[in-house]
Amino acid sequence: MTVTRVPVPTDTSAPGGRTNAYLLDGPAGAVLVDPAGRTDDLDAAVADREVTHVAVTHAHPDHVGGVAAYAAETGATVWARRGREARFEAATGRAPDRTFAEGDRVGDATVLDTPGHAPDHVAFATGAGVVSGDLAVATGSVAVAAPEGDLRAYLVALRRLLARDLPRLYPGHGPVIDDPRATLTRLYFHRLDRERRIERAVRAGAESVDAVVSAAYDRELGDYRDLAAATARAHLDKLAVEGRVRFDAGTDRVAPR
Repeated sequence: MTVTRVPVPTDTSAPGGRTNAYLLDGPAGAVLVDPAGRTDDLDAAVADREVTHVAVTHAHPDHVGGVAAYAAETGATVWARRGREARFEAATGRAPDRTFAEGDRVGDATVLDTPGHAPDHVAFATGAGVVSGDLAVATGSVAVAAPEGDLRAYLVALRRLLARDLPRLYPGHGPVIDDPRATLTRLYFHRLDRERRIERAVRAGAESVDAVVSAAYDRELGDYRDLAAATARAHLDKLAVEGRVRFDAGTDRVAPR
């Protein structure tokens, strides 16, 4: 199988303001993954092959903008994560034709459940590597932010891919990752380090999410403070489930256990 990356300009805070669409070419035809919008480059790539399936790694707006248009043009089967059909249709304006779950095949790719960044997040495993959506990026980190973000699930997803010893990752944003183990390990320990900082802030006396953010981030956040607060809430949710802190999501109050 060959994997072709086509960056698509999108309204996103990701580096370069682009989302990667992918075409997975195999004997069963081509799978178009994450058509973020319609562009001349993606039109040309689609026109060069027989696209038989359209799917997304997750239904965030910067991954789905071209689903309806390319489905209509190609007549391809449109797929969504089973149990998330309403979310998919609301995001794309197109009801799915079929649904998948862990282990199912979409064309010649195999579905992997990788929630964490989003509750419906999946990846697509191929012989060339894994199309990993917003699970990983080559530089920086992935947003895992409340209320959708689930840190426990995200860390499990990272461990699952680490166990596979992959040749490469095809991420939703930025360049192809040729050393998946190093990148996945970096992202995993980045999250553990952030968790330690947040728990330390609570034990040092921070009593609100805002105070936790001020203590746990060692730089000026500016326009990213809201995202940092949402990320801190996701970490606090995890710590609360594990019995390590008290966290009231309704009031943003925190306390040590």
